[in-house]
Amino acid sequence: MSGRDLFCQPRRFRRGAALTLVFAGVLVTGAATGSFPETEPAASVRRATAGPAPTASRHEDVQKAAADAMADGKSPMDAAEQAVSRSGDRWGAVYSEGEYQEFQEALDGRYTGVGLWARRELDGRIEVTKVQPGSPAAEAGIRKGDRLRSVDGGKVDGRPVTEVVSLLRGDADDASAGTPVTLGLQRGTRAWTETLRRASLSTDSVTVRRLPGGVTVIRIAAFTKGSGDAVRAAVRQAPADGGVVLDLRGNSGGLVTEAVETASAFLDGGLVATYDVDGAQRSLHAEPGGDTDRPLVALVDGGTMSAAEMLTGALQDRGRAVVIGSRTFGKGSIQMPTDLPDGSVAELTVGHYRTPSGHAVDGRGITPDLDSGPDALRRAATVLTGLGDAS
Repeated sequence: MSGRDLFCQPRRFRRGAALTLVFAGVLVTGAATGSFPETEPAASVRRATAGPAPTASRHEDVQKAAADAMADGKSPMDAAEQAVSRSGDRWGAVYSEGEYQEFQEALDGRYTGVGLWARRELDGRIEVTKVQPGSPAAEAGIRKGDRLRSVDGGKVDGRPVTEVVSLLRGDADDASAGTPVTLGLQRGTRAWTETLRRASLSTDSVTVRRLPGGVTVIRIAAFTKGSGDAVRAAVRQAPADGGVVLDLRGNSGGLVTEAVETASAFLDGGLVATYDVDGAQRSLHAEPGGDTDRPLVALVDGGTMSAAEMLTGALQDRGRAVVIGSRTFGKGSIQMPTDLPDGSVAELTVGHYRTPSGHAVDGRGITPDLDSGPDALRRAATVLTGLGDAS
């Protein structure tokens, strides 16, 4: 198991959907900024998403619970979480003001941390697997292969990587850039401590590499701001006679606009998905002019969620890609935010989306065309060869 202090979901992820199909910044503000692929003004989007009584009532119940708790000198967040739990909303969640800000920053291509990737070895040790260039960790001389023994004096051996990452980011304290964190490290027989100051760092959610035979592998970790443009650039720079593997394994979602932009790199316009917000039906469309000839395989697994599932469903239903892997997570719902009196934010489900053929994703996921087997990339490359021969 591995992770990094980049997309560590807020500690309430077990009750929410961090870095998933976030219409919070798409339906409400996206239309105003021009990032949402429809042309409705922000005011009409707000009216459409206000919805009928059931959802409005749930939002009001949560807001009232938080306000009543604050008036009684109790925790508004705790009260809001209890109200969300009572609502039966599977994806409902409550975030502190700091957590929600981190959430938005991550989607905007930024995060607060020290720039470390890590994994837990079989014996429970935490090993550094990568150091982001220019990060506090890099400037301190930390290297790949170093052992991380402790964070702020607390031993990390045997702990889940997600917890270690949360400590590095300072999630429990809503730590901001500039706050210190002390790491206990070991390299060979040398053991030492290093105090770093967290920084606001840029994410690298799209990575590209070449396989033998001219195959281009485009891996998208999450749909953050600029992901779609990065995918378009990678497709343009790929060898003319080579296929593309779009690796969406472990992609927990992100900005819908970026997922649609990515679809546009491989489609010549047309439907990407339909969705409803409190009963109002809408649709998302790709831009014309994408590369529709190049052989394409999409790799998915049980960690492929939300906007990544939406993209996968569009490419599969439109006959544009062969999907390889295992059944995806099954997160096809839409959340909208509600501000609470203490600055925290509650997100409640307001609707669901479907693939172009009408397939409902929520709770079902997407079934691949082929299993990946033990070596997913090798399987993908083999399939691409067949697709190229067929064309």
